[in-house]
Amino acid sequence: MTLSWKIVIDCSDPQAQAAFWGAALGYVVEDNSVLIEQLLATGRIDQSMITNESGRAGFRGLQAVRHPDDPVQEVTGTGLGRRLLFQQVPEPKTVKNRLHLDLHAGPERRDAEVDRLSDLGATVLREVKEPGTEHVVMSDPEGNEFCVQ
Repeated sequence: MTLSWKIVIDCSDPQAQAAFWGAALGYVVEDNSVLIEQLLATGRIDQSMITNESGRAGFRGLQAVRHPDDPVQEVTGTGLGRRLLFQQVPEPKTVKNRLHLDLHAGPERRDAEVDRLSDLGATVLREVKEPGTEHVVMSDPEGNEFCVQ
């Protein structure tokens, strides 16, 4: 038996994080407007839980990105494959991540990817050159560390 999964990342601005990571990975920002309309119509949520990003309804405290080739549940707009879900939390990030993403660009593309990600709002923290690995440690706009290999 296999399990489906997603990575959930705590943040202060889910929509901004989804926009950054969607652009960084070439992922699609999920459109949950159909699900939101269903939940509003049945009274399960109210307008205070909704935001309007890019001209469509979204959940104020949640936003996901998904791989563009993976299937989508039509009723909800939820991706059924590789996903990152950004969840709003009240507290700021204060310590090093216990989990991080490694982006595999390859040595021939690493510098160009670091430049592209920097243009999107990421910050270079340090370059690592050790036996068996060369990579760049970066942080996203909210300070979450990730590596570009």
